Amino acid sequence: MKKTVLVSGGAGFIGSHVTVELLEAGYDVVVADNFSNCDRTCFEGVKKITGREDLPLEVMDFCDLKAVKALFGKYHIDAVIHFAAFKAVGESVAKPLMYYKNNLESFLNVLEVAGAQPGGCNVLFSSSATVYGEPDVVPVTENTPRKPATSPYGNTKTMCEDILRDTVKASDGALKGILLRYFNPIGAHPSALIGELPRGVPNNLVPFITQTAIGKRECLNIFGNDYPTPDGTCQRDYIDIVDLARAHVYAVTRMMEGKMKKDCEVFNVGTGRPVSVLELVNAFEKVNGVKVPHKFAPRRPGDVTAIWADPTLANEEMGWKATRTVEETLKAAWAWECHLAQQKETGSDDTGKATSLKDQILQAADKANEAISDAIDKVKEYSALSPEEKKAKQDEWNSKLTEAAEKASDSVKDIVDDIKEGADKLFKGKKD
Repeated sequence: MKKTVLVSGGAGFIGSHVTVELLEAGYDVVVADNFSNCDRTCFEGVKKITGREDLPLEVMDFCDLKAVKALFGKYHIDAVIHFAAFKAVGESVAKPLMYYKNNLESFLNVLEVAGAQPGGCNVLFSSSATVYGEPDVVPVTENTPRKPATSPYGNTKTMCEDILRDTVKASDGALKGILLRYFNPIGAHPSALIGELPRGVPNNLVPFITQTAIGKRECLNIFGNDYPTPDGTCQRDYIDIVDLARAHVYAVTRMMEGKMKKDCEVFNVGTGRPVSVLELVNAFEKVNGVKVPHKFAPRRPGDVTAIWADPTLANEEMGWKATRTVEETLKAAWAWECHLAQQKETGSDDTGKATSLKDQILQAADKANEAISDAIDKVKEYSALSPEEKKAKQDEWNSKLTEAAEKASDSVKDIVDDIKEGADKLFKGKKD
């Protein structure tokens, strides 16, 4: 009998790729998502890639305990991979209670219900290298000390790690857990049918690169070129999204087959190769034959200078290893961006249905309002500083105000683009 894996937040960027790999490995999958941070594009793409038009989808909120209990009552769940969480660092700083409530409550509900299942359950938590903070030594291993989080988002990752460990320990074997600490997932599926689809201004580097290359953004800001690295820009461990998704299959199989050496294990999921921001931009331009207008901007407060994984433990214990090159990953990311552009030209999403222009414009307006409010708040905060404080923290505030202004400008541009797109579709419809 096939084992069933529940993927919470399974319609998002990482969740959709993991769902594909699980299905191709022979698992049954139940996708559950409330679509608060994504639409159905990637879920429909998963069905096309796998040919599984019958793929179960439950639209629900994991903060609703009754809904979680009903979900586990409807399906026999052998393992849960938990992605359902808010994930924007900046937003978490502005709205910490929203992040603590959503990210903690949703995971607590999963553990409460999973732990009560007859025969027990396996839980895989989507953690992050953010728990390491600014490491004293690189590369980081699973034994590298965790540092205090610099954002409520990062703090929820640390807290959920501790919650899973404590819950597993107290469960008398009813629960098994694995923590996967991701580094920097990038790219898209080779089919170009699923990929990263940010709403509004991207929070991650590669979508900003692809959107700038295709003309949606005017210029890419590289924050800081004076770091103690070979080219002065930050270094990260960029891992292909398909390699990352495969790691989840290896981890789930390890739990299912009883190969765990401890009831709760931790693995770094990275390549072990540091790549700087500037190197990534240059590699994207070279492999895809397109230019990415970019400029250097002041450092952002909180950015780590350099961090990359020592993936030895995952390589040796799980048998997993990252195999895709940065060039392959960046080609896939560009193919996905071009696929999205083609969809816009035809006025349809992956379901072949017309995009809801009203919702699209309203979402862009909400993002713009939020970005403008944030910019105003930062100006007020800066104005309230004494002359001495302004002088002492000049670089920090230059960075904060520049970033806030650019986000506000980009979000307004999004509204204009969406309105233009809507008008084009409407006029096209009348002509047709």
